[in-house]
Amino acid sequence: MNTAVNLNVVHESEAQRQHARVKLPAKIRFIGKNREVVEQNLLDISAGGFSYDASKIPVQVGDHHKGKLLFVIDNLSLAIDVEFQLRSVDNGRVGCQFHNMKPREITTLRHLITAHLSGELVSVGELLTTLQRDNFTKARKDKTGAAGMGALRRLRAVTFSLALFLVGLAAFGFIFKSVYALYFVTHAQSGMVSVPAMQVTMPREGTVQSLVGADGRIDKGAPIATFSASMLEMLKGHLDQEQINPANVESLFGKQMKGTLTSPCDCSVASQLVADGQFASKGQAIFQLVPRDSQATIEARFPYSKFNEIKPGLRVSFQVAGETELRRGKIISSRLSDGDNLSSDIRVQIQPDQALDSALAGRPVEVSSDRGPSLDWLLDKATAAGL
Repeated sequence: MNTAVNLNVVHESEAQRQHARVKLPAKIRFIGKNREVVEQNLLDISAGGFSYDASKIPVQVGDHHKGKLLFVIDNLSLAIDVEFQLRSVDNGRVGCQFHNMKPREITTLRHLITAHLSGELVSVGELLTTLQRDNFTKARKDKTGAAGMGALRRLRAVTFSLALFLVGLAAFGFIFKSVYALYFVTHAQSGMVSVPAMQVTMPREGTVQSLVGADGRIDKGAPIATFSASMLEMLKGHLDQEQINPANVESLFGKQMKGTLTSPCDCSVASQLVADGQFASKGQAIFQLVPRDSQATIEARFPYSKFNEIKPGLRVSFQVAGETELRRGKIISSRLSDGDNLSSDIRVQIQPDQALDSALAGRPVEVSSDRGPSLDWLLDKATAAGL
């Protein structure tokens, strides 16, 4: 059996006429600025073009023209605007092809041709009903479009798709982070680095002069400052009535006695509360000292509405102002902000996992509690399940 395929065979649909030609009574009226208005009777017409007799009018193949197709329906004139090109001239018969036909014009022309072929009468009402319908469908997608694209167009398409994907991914991440922070993260209203501090007070009324070096470090028993007080202030309460006379008081007031303030511990000066040479009253705090071996903690305030979420033993995250590192710690105590009085805030003390430098005392801190699922949370669950 011979199974050879004849490649020279042409299918009938490839050679047959694309549109049916009918002899429909109609005229073509040419329109143009540089052309006289001329009407020609059509020899035949189809959905793709028409022909007319122009034996007495000079024409040239390839010219483009605009005009109107004129029909008579129910004694009413119907005009269809068309653009066409002259494609052939044969013994005075001129063949033309339509260009840039709009959907409404195509629908009207096809309806007239179909009605003429079937022998039906066309009415104005029927034609209006036909024009109200959507007689066109969407074009099929070109499945071979991607295969016919060049390397540059493919690269551009991939880049654009990747950019859209990244923008969508970023938007999803932002929304997810916002929702997660809203439902699973609790932020403190305020926080600071706290260090146990000691105060050095003024023993007598007088002026003070600091002896602290540039590094602010003082050993235990080392002089921290000198003070000057009047002799009258020193002897106050020790003079009897005979010794208190104007001359003696004036003499004692003019005499100054100097003393020295010493450090009670190996400390660092956190702040000097009274400037050098400034007068200070008895018992007034002069220096605030921080023991060098003290451990800094974090004090933070949370709203009272988070009472069930902020408890001792809870792990929290915090960041000290001026640092980029996110630290971890544990709440070791909680109390109301105003001690025994009712308050709308809860003050907690946080023990950092890593020791903080006491020089950070007073620095503001951002504290947050994350209650959502995390890597540590998953590890704890896996350890509890014995995995």
